[in-house]
Amino acid sequence: MNDLYNTQRAMRGMRKSAIQRGVIAVLDVGSSKVACLILRFDSSDKILSGEVIGSMAGQSTFRVIGAATTKSRGISFGEIESMVETERAIRTALQAAQKMAGVRVDHTIACFSGATPKSYGVFGEVLIQDGVVESHDIGRVLAACDLPEFGMNRTVLHAQPVNFTLDERSWMTDPRGHSGQKLSTDLHIVTVKETAIQNLNYCVKRCDVELAGVASSSYVSGQSALVEDEQELGAACIDMGGGTTGVSIFFKKHQIFADSVGLGGDHVTSDISMGLKIPMSTAERIKTIYGGAMATGMDDREMIETEGTSGDWEHDRRQVSRSELIGIIRPRMEEILEDVRDRLNAAGFNSLPGKQIVLTGGASQIPGLDGLAARILGQHVRLGRPVRVQGLPQAATGPAFSGVVGLALTAANPQDEWWDFDVMQAEIIGQPLRHAMRWFRNNW
Repeated sequence: MNDLYNTQRAMRGMRKSAIQRGVIAVLDVGSSKVACLILRFDSSDKILSGEVIGSMAGQSTFRVIGAATTKSRGISFGEIESMVETERAIRTALQAAQKMAGVRVDHTIACFSGATPKSYGVFGEVLIQDGVVESHDIGRVLAACDLPEFGMNRTVLHAQPVNFTLDERSWMTDPRGHSGQKLSTDLHIVTVKETAIQNLNYCVKRCDVELAGVASSSYVSGQSALVEDEQELGAACIDMGGGTTGVSIFFKKHQIFADSVGLGGDHVTSDISMGLKIPMSTAERIKTIYGGAMATGMDDREMIETEGTSGDWEHDRRQVSRSELIGIIRPRMEEILEDVRDRLNAAGFNSLPGKQIVLTGGASQIPGLDGLAARILGQHVRLGRPVRVQGLPQAATGPAFSGVVGLALTAANPQDEWWDFDVMQAEIIGQPLRHAMRWFRNNW
């Protein structure tokens, strides 16, 4: 845990240095595409020129000066399978974006899906020694959090204080300077497979840039696709990618739950390919142009030209109805949404006051999916796209780019994480020992 703390602090330091120098890249490394944006951070006098497109009151402002997307290679279920192919895809996206921007970047922040995220809520409490909360008290209460056993080969991706309570006053964003006797915090932790971050770091470094931060795709997608009221009152962001579907729940503007379903849009394409006996590329094209999740009375009469794999155009040429295509797509989408429903129920989503569900990601663009999701999830459902940034390139305004745009927002205005505070090192190191002693007492 001590090594993780130092590594994350080092990456935060690199991010701050890159932003101070004025330019940084953000990368969304997904199963179907690798998207890259080059961000330039400007001084406040640039805001008046209208160039600044990503700004929030009193916080960092930036504009996108380069953008590129390339087909993902070597990634399956949100995890890297071929280092060489993934490196090539990342390099292609980075070089194209840098060429468009006319600058070279040395640091990038990346987000990814998959890696089987697990969510933990932990609690810590300390007494205030001098009656006034100081910065070191924040570190003390975070160090007092009783960490669970994460398991072998897993590491912490996010560790965010979602609530501070001072005596009887809860939901304080910053208790420093307030008078009180007892300070407590609720800390939300997301862990992933350690190898997922190590492999991503390896591929990024091979592209001659340093990794200055990592994030979960479902978390950053929620940052860009959810409006502020949804983040405040409680909403779930369902990030439907190619290989996985990320699930994140927000409340009081913090992520309070994260999970994923190992199914996505690529599985729908595979079903069409096998069902119609056509190549994957043809299945993807047909899904994009003619796909749907809800059948209508007109679909039997709408015929779709397909092609087979023998190479004989006359032999392969045939037609299928759109209703037949929807009959292949719908069962897989129902399976994904039912798995999402199970994750939301396990998280107690129905107890939140808002209960809004937002679908985003490339696979959410199938017509009729919002209606099908409303039937299965039983909540208010809407389709989401990046909403917090104005002036994006037209190609980067769709749901498929919620992740990379949200990552840009997070890079500019990051939420506080454990490693942003001076947590007492001795107490971090002592956590596993306390767990071992408790296990010994309980079992012997």
